[in-house]
Amino acid sequence: MSATVTTTKSTPTPGKDAKPASRMSLAKVLLIIAGALIALSVLRTFVDAAQQADFDRVTSADQIGAALGLAVPIGLAGLGGLWAERAGVVNIGLEGMMILGTFFGAWAGYQSNPWIGVLAGVLGGALGGLVHAVATVTFGVDHIISGVAINILALGATTYLAKRWFEPLSDIGGSPKNSPQVDDLPTFTVPGLSDGLSTLENHHWFVVSDVAGILGGLVTDISVLTVLTIVLVVGSFFVLWKTSFGLRLRSCGENPTAAESLGVNVYLYKYLAVITSGALAGLGGVFLALVRSHIYNEGQTGGRGYIGLAAMLFGNWRPGGLAMGAGLFGYSDALQLRNGGATVHALLLLVALGLALLAGWRLFRKSYLAGATAAAGAVLLMVWYLLTDTVSNDLVAGTPYIVTLLVMALASQRLRMPKANNRPYRKGQGT
Repeated sequence: MSATVTTTKSTPTPGKDAKPASRMSLAKVLLIIAGALIALSVLRTFVDAAQQADFDRVTSADQIGAALGLAVPIGLAGLGGLWAERAGVVNIGLEGMMILGTFFGAWAGYQSNPWIGVLAGVLGGALGGLVHAVATVTFGVDHIISGVAINILALGATTYLAKRWFEPLSDIGGSPKNSPQVDDLPTFTVPGLSDGLSTLENHHWFVVSDVAGILGGLVTDISVLTVLTIVLVVGSFFVLWKTSFGLRLRSCGENPTAAESLGVNVYLYKYLAVITSGALAGLGGVFLALVRSHIYNEGQTGGRGYIGLAAMLFGNWRPGGLAMGAGLFGYSDALQLRNGGATVHALLLLVALGLALLAGWRLFRKSYLAGATAAAGAVLLMVWYLLTDTVSNDLVAGTPYIVTLLVMALASQRLRMPKANNRPYRKGQGT
């Protein structure tokens, strides 16, 4: 007796067997930046002297320094979202946790010293994370509802406390909407290197001066919290991807039932992740209060918690991509502070050129719809650039939010969030 075994080829299922999009490597990112700098330098040679000054501001040390300062709180909020969502908990409450960080950081900072303020702000954000963890992990409240509630509660609580604690301090600058002045945190400039790069930048040499301006902004008047943020981004990568602790935490966001069956205390790891998420968001709020303005101001977070979530999505739940997204949003936010209208107007020409190149590449790859869309965008931006001399300040003020929407629309096709994200989990499912 013989048996006949027939084999059949399975038909790939769309969305299931599709080849995942490749991640943007560091080499590709550096190549894109180099190409953009060369294009910027080429475009500068074809415009008049007044427009050349606008192009110079795009890569000036002041512009890059401002962008770095604005990217830090966004990056910290995004990093907080990454920790929570890698453990399977969506943290929409990052904005509220940042608000707690700004308030308690300034409150403790003016009473003692700014380092105590940093600690208090981090603890304030961690407290918000603990509340979110109790609601979502222990009681199973929907993550979105809990996050929105925390945002509302944080705003209401700080508004009430500001009236109670800061209004009586009007003789030293306090009011119901702001705290008294807080002492500065230390900053540093790399000696010798900063001055040398500034000299190179002022020569306006092809590409070289642009690179010098970018590097100069990264080594001049840097806050210690900026350095700490860089350490936290790098450290988060190593902890989450290179340690057994990180593997267990990420398993809670992918398949908590399987993780529990292997002995992982899922509740513990979710709590640790969400509390860490709140602490990072609180540190972002501290940066806004103690570094950016040296004072607590009602509403000073300005939606940066939500933009931090967008940076996390842009980075596809990875620290490196998150850092790039925070830098992009920080740069767009800095445009409104550094002669924004003229600088954004100069960028229109550069973006139009980039879209034209993208259209050519898409058409070459026979992706006609995407190519036609990019070509239409390039034409519209070119017409806008030629018919105007500047960009309205009202539009410039909305640049970070416009960039957020555009980036999320372009990045949505390659996103891959943790599988158990925002899914209910009850202890004992894996036993």
